[in-house]
Amino acid sequence: MFTGIVTDMGEVRSVKPRADNLSRIAIACSYPRAALIEGASMACSGVCLTIVEAGDADGRAWFAVDTAAETLRLTTAGRWRAGSKVNLERPLKLGDELGGHMVAGHVDGLATVIAREGMTDMARFSLRAPKDLARFIAPKGSVALDGVSLTVNAVEGDTFSVLIIPHTLHVTTLGALAKGDDVNLEIDTMARYAARLMEQK
Repeated sequence: MFTGIVTDMGEVRSVKPRADNLSRIAIACSYPRAALIEGASMACSGVCLTIVEAGDADGRAWFAVDTAAETLRLTTAGRWRAGSKVNLERPLKLGDELGGHMVAGHVDGLATVIAREGMTDMARFSLRAPKDLARFIAPKGSVALDGVSLTVNAVEGDTFSVLIIPHTLHVTTLGALAKGDDVNLEIDTMARYAARLMEQK
């Protein structure tokens, strides 16, 4: 589990196709090498992936993850190339502060930026969600966009908006987003279960 509080912005070093429709993606980061343990999870722009290799190069630690064909197809991971920036978050430990909301790292789909509006000290993004996911998004509810925990500002049909403060724009990949870009969307787990309970009734 994660919180949606990004703790590093990594950079893709390489993407190498492997057998069985896998791709191995190496990502440079600012975490200590000792913290990158093979078999541990890492949220990479909201996608929970398993560290399969790690090391040091050019004065910076790096780790590698394997991504399956479905992950490459359903998330932005299929578009990562050398130089791509990736939001990173290590998993929660017992006793950690829950600063965002409970994020599983299981991307539900892609949301598309349809507008970016500059505001005093922040930015407003309007996004379109897949129609089957839009019903789970509510004003004042939570979503994770590229692994960043955000509060929904407004909802209209299958579109919703979020306000991004300067700090988040600076320390995450959201600062580089523009109209037409896709982001990994994870809906709030509580909303999913609430909807399921209502369906059963």
